[in-house]
Formats: sequence, C-alpha cells, structure tokens
Amino acid sequence: MRFQLLGPLSLHDGPESVVLQPAKPTVLLTALLLHANSVVSADYLQRAIWGEEQPATAKAALQTCVLRLRRLFTKHGVTETPIEAVPGGYRITAGPHTLDLIGFRERVRRAAALTHDPQAELAALRDALALWQGPLLANVRSDLLHRDEVPRLAEERLRAVERLCGLHLRLGRCGEALGDLWEVTRAHPGHERFHEQLVEALYRTGRQAEALAEYRRVKEYLLQELGVDPGAALQRLELAILRGDTLDAGPAGEEDGRPAALPEVPAAPGPGEPGVVTPLTPVPDFTGRAAEVAALTAHLTADTAHRPGGPLTVVLSGAPGVGKSALARHVATQLADRFPGGRLLIRLTGPDGRPHDPETVARQLTRALDTRPPGSPTLLVLDDAARADQVRPLLAACTGGAVVVTSRRGLAGLVATHGGRVVRLGPFRPAESHTLLRSVLGAERVDAEPDEARRIAESCGHHPLALRILTARLLTRPGLGLADSARWLGPDQAGRLALTDAPGLSVPEVLGEALARLEPPLADAFLRVAALGPACGADEAALALGLGEAEAEQLLDRLADAGFLEEGPPGPYRTLPLLRAWARGRGRAPTAPASHPQAPDPAHAGRCPHCRTARAHRPELPRPAEKV
Repeated sequence: MRFQLLGPLSLHDGPESVVLQPAKPTVLLTALLLHANSVVSADYLQRAIWGEEQPATAKAALQTCVLRLRRLFTKHGVTETPIEAVPGGYRITAGPHTLDLIGFRERVRRAAALTHDPQAELAALRDALALWQGPLLANVRSDLLHRDEVPRLAEERLRAVERLCGLHLRLGRCGEALGDLWEVTRAHPGHERFHEQLVEALYRTGRQAEALAEYRRVKEYLLQELGVDPGAALQRLELAILRGDTLDAGPAGEEDGRPAALPEVPAAPGPGEPGVVTPLTPVPDFTGRAAEVAALTAHLTADTAHRPGGPLTVVLSGAPGVGKSALARHVATQLADRFPGGRLLIRLTGPDGRPHDPETVARQLTRALDTRPPGSPTLLVLDDAARADQVRPLLAACTGGAVVVTSRRGLAGLVATHGGRVVRLGPFRPAESHTLLRSVLGAERVDAEPDEARRIAESCGHHPLALRILTARLLTRPGLGLADSARWLGPDQAGRLALTDAPGLSVPEVLGEALARLEPPLADAFLRVAALGPACGADEAALALGLGEAEAEQLLDRLADAGFLEEGPPGPYRTLPLLRAWARGRGRAPTAPASHPQAPDPAHAGRCPHCRTARAHRPELPRPAEKV
C-alpha cells in the first residue's frame, strides 16, 4: 500500500486507488504523513484539525480520530505504515516505497549527486516530478496545512522544475523545456527565473518575436504589480536577442538556481558578410559513437598546449548525413576545461552548398581569436570542408590548441602537408541504432515492438540522418506504431525520409545537394555504380561505364574520396545502403555506355550548379588525368 500526498490525498494498492473523503481523519493522516518518521505533537495535530479555536474536548476527539484512522487502515489492508502513540503525540512510519513525498525527495537528492552526468540527472528529475499528480491536498480541509505546508511543498517542486528546464537548455533540448515553462510562468508570473528560461528557449528554437513578446509581458507585469524592472539576467538576455547573439548554455549550466552567464560571442561579421564563426552548442540526444568519441578525445587532448608549430589536427570524414558535425560538436562540448580559449564552430560551406570565401572566413576567425586571452588553447571545428585549400589558411591563423575538420572528402593532401589524424565515420552499428531509437522514442515504445524497431533501423541503413528524420516523424505521431512506420517506408525508404516543415532535414535534399557538388560526369558515374549493388570492383564498373579497368578504378577512388563510396580493404568498393536506395530511387540504371549521350535528368539539373547554364547534362566521364 502506498500513500499519495503529492496531489489529492489517496491510498494506492497496485492499479487500485482510493481518494479519501474530506474529513477530520483525512486531515490527521495528512499532518502525520507530512512529518513522517517524526513525532508530531498532539497540540499541532489538534490545530491542524480544528484550527486555533479548538473545542474543549479536542484531546479526546483527537484520540477518536486516531481510532477511526486505524479502522480505515484495517479496512484497506494498510499494515506497513502503523500509527504509533508516543509520549507527547503520534508518529507514522513510512519510506520511499510507501509515501510519494519521501520518494520524491530521495530522487531529487539522487539527481543532485549526478551533476557530472547531465543525462542521468535529467532522468532522475523526470522520475521525481512524475510523482506529482495534481493539486496539492485538494481533499484536505485544513487552513493550517494549506497555509504552512502546501507552499513549502510547492516550492520543492518548483526548484526541481527549474533545474529540469535548466538541464534541457544546457543539453540543447529547448523544445522539450517549453511545455513545462509555459505552465509554470503562467502559474507563477512573478518567478523571474522561469521567465528567463522561457525567453531563452523560445529564442534558441528560432522564435525570436515570441521571445521578445514574452520579455515585454513579464516586464509589464513586474512594473504594474511590483513597481520594479526585470532583473539584470533578463535584461542581458533581451539585449542578446536584439543583437542576434548566439546563446550557449555552456558546460556549467545553471548553478545554485542562478542562470549561467551569457557566452562570449565572436566578433560580428563585416557588412554583407555571412556569419561563419559561432560558439559551439550542445548536440541534443547525442547517443552512440563511444569508440569514436574516445578516439577523438584522445587525439585532441594529446599535449595540445605545448605542441610546436600549428594546431593539432583531426580530420573527421564520411558520407553525407553520417553525423560528422554532430560528433565533432559533441566531443568539443565535452572538452571545455581543456580549451580555456574557447570552442568555435566555423562553417566553411553555405546552405546552398557553395564554399564560403576563404578570405572572409580567415578574417572573421582572426577577429574571433584576437578576443581570446593570449596563450589560451582554443578548439576549432572547421565544418564541412569541400577542399583542402579552405583549411590551410585557417590552420596558419591558429597557432595553438586543436582543430577538428569535418568533410565528406578524405583530405589526404591536407594530412600529407600538415599532419594530423584521420577518423573515418560510417553508419551506426545495430546496437547504436537501437540505443538511439530507445533514447528518442522511449524505451517502452521501442521494447513493445523490438522486431519492428530492428526493421526500421535496417530500412534506414543505420544511417544517423535517416534515423533522426524517422524518429522526429514518430514523435509527432504518438499513436503510430513502429510496424506502421516500417510498412510506410516500404521500398522507397530514402525518398520518404523527409520532414515537410524542415526542407533541410530530408534525405533526398541532403544527398542531392551533396551529389550536386561533384562534377556532373562524376555524379552520373556514382548513380550508375550504385545501381550495380552493394559492392563492385573495377572490372564491373568498367563494363557499366564503358571505360578501361584502370580508368574505372581511378574513378571509383575519386568517388570514395568524395564520400560516396566506402573503400575496402580488402575487396571491392561498397555503397552504403541509404545512398544505394536513394540512387535507385533516382531511376538511373547502367543501360547505355557512358559515351552515348542521354537526356538530362531534370531532378539533378534543378540542384546542380553545372546544369543551370547547360542545355543538357551529357555524361562524358572525366579523364584519369583529372584525378584530384
């Protein structure tokens, strides 16, 4: 049997529950449970039941209430929580399994001990807050308890909610924090910290107008009701939004109920320049990649402060959508203490797939580095490099610290001239895909359909981009079973993996944009090679492309360097399942020799910069001399 105080007072026995009727024994039980395992004086119990003006027979009436309560316990089989008469009053014994209030406090204490692991702390706080089941003591008629005890309990809950929302913001899960924040800001309009968290969450989810409107609403409330202005933290936040600053919760999150300081913001771009240098922000729901995280961490912390010459460099390469940027950002956010000069994200390619001007990038990076204390190691993430010559000037500008370069290309020439390590990223392992599904969709939903979860992961080719898109779709359709999604994916799984409200989160768009970066003949060759099956050698490719075997092998090598094929060893070149399914959906097949002209592909021409000025897209394959 379990008592519930965090809501209407009730008794629970498994799935069965009994809400106690408003009566004097109910008040008595509440007063005892609020001070469980302690002696509660008879005088306090009498005031809780009858108020300050007690009847002359209050002492005897209290004994009668205790008797009635014991009979109620007998009726409902309550044996583990006896009411004891002790000198001076009464005592009830309870533990975390028999009283939800004790369980709540125990879970909050457990969460406070997990500050080194934000994910675990978040889970513990969620478990604690799940014990709250409605208005506190709605069926308990006691002025004393509602005046003295209910506000104290409500404050305990608000502290836990504040910490929970702070962790959501710290981990980059701003959308998940919004539901709780809308509720508590409306219920507690004078609580500035909740308003600050709500404004920040709105802004970081791209809702700038709503964030400013919320700030003005709380400012008006404080002026009208209390005659004061918003606190300094809220005012700094409003200024950051008006300037368009990037907000980062930072590695420390919030401490002692106070907001984390706003991050240092790199120097603003010049007039007409795209902003390419930004602070790093945490990756929400990052899972898997334990081996790769360990390898990157070991490389990046290998005596970076005393390394002569340029920065320690790691190239993180792999196919489009395989999670290179997410892994780099995740590792960088874990290494804040090792890089006191800060961690910066430098985007080398624009949303349209065109590389940013190297001089513009170098100028903005130099301005950002000039704001750092001299001699403080800095960690840079150079994201989405298309060519080695985009990276070399930036390495020269960064004399210390470390650099992670993410690229679909292998950038072997960069490694040859500047040294460094290379980490090649592939799809998730099956266990990592399963972990991601359970983390995002919830263990209960995935464990209810384990075979279908496995089918979905396989249909997505264990590709992180595909899994993220599918889990987002399932989260917005809680009634949709995993089996339904597995059937919906069907044979055209790559073509269906897209989110209608976010064009950038689309397998066809991401892979189409990546293909458009290739020379048109090389892009055409990939579509032909992918149609051959999971793997092919130079001899098979030569037949399909109408080339000599040596020429075909060099072409396959170029596709592998561009991230579209996975190279042995040993054995043939492989095409990742998702890329192969997408290529199959493009409707290209090796039905004609490469030397024969074919009609242009409108879908490709719509994305490809080479096709925008050409009347037709002729699949003339590149000569071996063009190899890069």
